[in-house]
Amino acid sequence: MPERRRGAALEKALLDAAWEELAANGYARFTMDAVVQRAGTSPPVLYRRWSDRDELVRATIARSLEENRLDVPDTGTLREDVLTLMREINATRVQFITVMSVHLAGYYQETGTSPRDLLATGRENSVDVLFDRAVDRGEIKAELLTERIKSLPFDLLRHEVLTTFAPVSDDVLEEIVDTVFLPLVR
Repeated sequence: MPERRRGAALEKALLDAAWEELAANGYARFTMDAVVQRAGTSPPVLYRRWSDRDELVRATIARSLEENRLDVPDTGTLREDVLTLMREINATRVQFITVMSVHLAGYYQETGTSPRDLLATGRENSVDVLFDRAVDRGEIKAELLTERIKSLPFDLLRHEVLTTFAPVSDDVLEEIVDTVFLPLVR
């Protein structure tokens, strides 16, 4: 007989099951019952924590975003910082990007949110550090940094991933940074 899970271990198992269900079947077919079955628990256990599917999806997304946050590189140049971060995303986050964008499309429609809204949460404490350092080093002009421009290289990476559902070549990453992004901030 399996050991009874409690507290943080139980919550982790439930949220892991919810993420697996979203990844496997998408939001449209996401049900509390499917999560219960996948987690090997009972409905009351799940409903004590989250009263409905949207609440569970929000908790699942929040936890997944927190778990998938990457360390911000500090290579000494903006070009290498952005490329290093993009390479890490490209190497480790293709499935995450796909689930967040494609499998949760119905959720975004129902709630009026977007992947950009969710991904921007807490971004000020991470990617913005990269740009602040580049401004301090005199590499770029702060007045040229709009939110759209700061997100541009990562938006283009996400576009490439969602076009192919696979990691993109390093040549494409360098083209995004050198040809599209850097000329906008210098």
